[in-house]
Amino acid sequence: MGGRPPMVQGNMRSFILLVSCPDRPGIVARITGLLLEAGCNILALEQHVEDGELFFMRIEAEIVTPRWPLGELRRRLDGLAATLQAEFTLNDREVRPRLAILVSQQAACLYELLTKQRAGELAADVCQVIGNHDTLRPVAESFGVPFEHVPAGPAPGGSHETVLLDLLAKAEADLVVLARYMRILSADFVAAYPDRIINIHHGFLPAFKGARAYQQAWERGVKVIGATAHFVTADLDEGPIIAQAVTPVTHQHSVAAMTVAGRDLEKHVLTEAVKAAVESRIILHGRRTVVFHP
Repeated sequence: MGGRPPMVQGNMRSFILLVSCPDRPGIVARITGLLLEAGCNILALEQHVEDGELFFMRIEAEIVTPRWPLGELRRRLDGLAATLQAEFTLNDREVRPRLAILVSQQAACLYELLTKQRAGELAADVCQVIGNHDTLRPVAESFGVPFEHVPAGPAPGGSHETVLLDLLAKAEADLVVLARYMRILSADFVAAYPDRIINIHHGFLPAFKGARAYQQAWERGVKVIGATAHFVTADLDEGPIIAQAVTPVTHQHSVAAMTVAGRDLEKHVLTEAVKAAVESRIILHGRRTVVFHP
């Protein structure tokens, strides 16, 4: 793994450092020692070693008595990353990510995200809601969030996805959330936001894909239903999984009852995944994720 330059802001005073590298003795000591030397106070630290070969760590720290300019801290972190064959990502805790939410007609996930954000439980700013139907405009506007209706198919100014990408760029979105957005995005669209699109799947992947998942589950007589939040890749519903949950059902559940139970799972799981992303608690490793505790 190569080193990625840490993102150091000019006025940064607290940060989150994500680390992934081959495992070896002394990694924690070297990184924490450097932060101590820089005048940082470590607030939280969590680590994980996988198969005795790969090391992952998340550190929350604050700069208490800065001993170097931030540029020097960056230079030394870059040097340590190269020495450890590590990938470092360093994010300013004071910079709130900007979320764009894509929707169709189901409101539960959108309500959950907007409610959590308003309550201060989601450390991000929702900059835009975009729908391929106009149905959820009143929901977004009731929270003071701009809503744009971009119908499926050709749209004024270009194709559907061209218009979407233009709106996302103008909104300066850091993360795109598909809150039951019932359209398949092209590989080109996904490539514009690599590892920055989160989707909720109304099922416990990989079973029961498609729009009639609960009908399929009922027809198969399943005993649990679930929801899965994952990063979007060019392969439909095959991206790295961030969060999942299940709930038991019986033969007494109708399709409607399953749907209600499933929607409760969907909104909870999607929100947990988005929170993990905006709190810098996710490290991607191939098709897997390491998701640290809140």
